Amino acid sequence: MENLQFLLMKAVDMFFYVMELLIFGRIILSWLPMGFHNPIGAFLYNMTEPILGPCRKMLDKSPLGGGMMLDFSPIIALILMMLVKQLILSLITML
Repeated sequence: MENLQFLLMKAVDMFFYVMELLIFGRIILSWLPMGFHNPIGAFLYNMTEPILGPCRKMLDKSPLGGGMMLDFSPIIALILMMLVKQLILSLITML
């Protein structure tokens, strides 16, 4: 049981690490002129938009959002992902 718990924790940790890297990759790619019109950009967009899209919509509906020049949805997404990761890891340790 302890090995299974360790494997689950490593898998969750690896998943969130990869997602963080993809979000950072998308942030960097958004600063480059080539944008998302290439295979790498399309891959980053497709992998991160299910997380960033809802965060962006939440920000647009909030008093702070709507018409902002900078997109703060990656920061919100990373914070929420960190909280969800800690919640999942704590649930796994309870097994």
